Amino acid sequence: MSHPYDVVIGLEIHVQLQTESKMFSWCGTEFGLPPNTQTDPVSLGMPGTLPVMNRKAFDLALKTALALHAEIAPFTKWDRKNYYYPDLPKNYQISQYDLPFSLGGWLDIPVRKDGGGGGRCALTRVHLEEDTGKLTHGVGEYSEVDLNRAGIPLLEIVGEPEIRSAADARGCLEELRLTLRYLGVSDCEMQEGSLRCDANINLHIHKDGRTIATPIVEIKNLNSFRAVEKALNYETDRQYRKWEEDGLTITDSPKTTRGWNDAEEVTKPQREKETAADYRYFPEPDLVPVVVDDEWLARIRATIGELPAARRERFQTAFGLSPYDANVLVEQGEDVADYFDAVARETSEYKLASNWIQQDVLRTIKDRKLAIADFPVRPDALADLINRVKRAELNTNQGREVLGRMIETGDPAEKVIELGGYKMVSDSGAIADAVDAALAANPQAIEDLKKGKKKPEAVKGFLRGQVMKQTGGKANPALVGELLEAKLAELLA
Repeated sequence: MSHPYDVVIGLEIHVQLQTESKMFSWCGTEFGLPPNTQTDPVSLGMPGTLPVMNRKAFDLALKTALALHAEIAPFTKWDRKNYYYPDLPKNYQISQYDLPFSLGGWLDIPVRKDGGGGGRCALTRVHLEEDTGKLTHGVGEYSEVDLNRAGIPLLEIVGEPEIRSAADARGCLEELRLTLRYLGVSDCEMQEGSLRCDANINLHIHKDGRTIATPIVEIKNLNSFRAVEKALNYETDRQYRKWEEDGLTITDSPKTTRGWNDAEEVTKPQREKETAADYRYFPEPDLVPVVVDDEWLARIRATIGELPAARRERFQTAFGLSPYDANVLVEQGEDVADYFDAVARETSEYKLASNWIQQDVLRTIKDRKLAIADFPVRPDALADLINRVKRAELNTNQGREVLGRMIETGDPAEKVIELGGYKMVSDSGAIADAVDAALAANPQAIEDLKKGKKKPEAVKGFLRGQVMKQTGGKANPALVGELLEAKLAELLA
């Protein structure tokens, strides 16, 4: 059913950069340590301490912005964002305000499996800041604070409000996570808070020839793709129902923030949203501005490898894979895509390689909880097996059995075939005997064909299966089909 409104969504995404130390101090960044064991005088806001910029964090931020086609500012500075953070002891956050290190950019979104999505997600800016700590609200009248996260390098990626559905917002976030992992700038573990999303949403309602914008709501700290999609769908319905009740528009009500309650699957109000003026930004006096020259940019740009969008395109054009197959291989991560590339260098059977990797290889590493680097069949060994199937040394079923033994033993295909007696039977005399035996054992199938009781292809398929059974599954399928057709033609003439 069409709705009388457009949904307008903009994403603000926070990404923890993969550094060994915090944004402005030597303090470590390891996840999962006991509370408040990963702090230092700087992240505790002790008097007399001074911040020092983490050069690696800035390099990773530049790498990300370049990969997202952003314009890099040659001069950028740091600002203090003054706001009471109970989990940031110095009571201000070092961030970037009017001169961020990058502006603009975009991220191309692949078409979804259901045919939706696609297009481009435009970006407003990418800037650097430090993370706050974490508050835990207990059952009693107290809260606990963990400052291990305080000062962690955080990249904020702000998107333009151009997304038109919750599914597209999810697609944008999924593609961004994949891109960041290919870049190696973040592990993007959402359950650990390394990738979080605030989603701004309102509706443009079409009524009586006018377009009415509802008040903007920011849904804070969404930490799963499922939560992003569900929260935005819920908020879409809630905002329209609310507008039908009170008629408030964007000029009648300030921007508010709401939190997503995953258990109840509802958003709940938190507070009115502050404006930039409320934060009383001013330049951070303890940090010098950063000047980015061409040499620095060239060095960073040289570290950017092939990104997901380009790899999908190459898999389609160079190997003739379908968009679906190319996407499945790429979205599994860079290591899996590298594995396919390595197999493809040793065989020209690209579609077969794609199928076996998607089915047998991915199923095995999932079941055994392995990384692709630990998969016991190396790419050249899989390519060798695929080439043997193509040369008709094995049929497909035999090939899969051999692969299973290769996974179990780590042996090459040649040894598994020799020890297991898997070699395909292509002797026409032996297969003709098997055809005769299968037909003799199944006279009813012949009668069904003569009298037209069943569909011919179904009966022939059954008989082919019986011939394969007679040969222990080793017969050349093409030769079985050819000899069976010839024999049936004689019997039905």
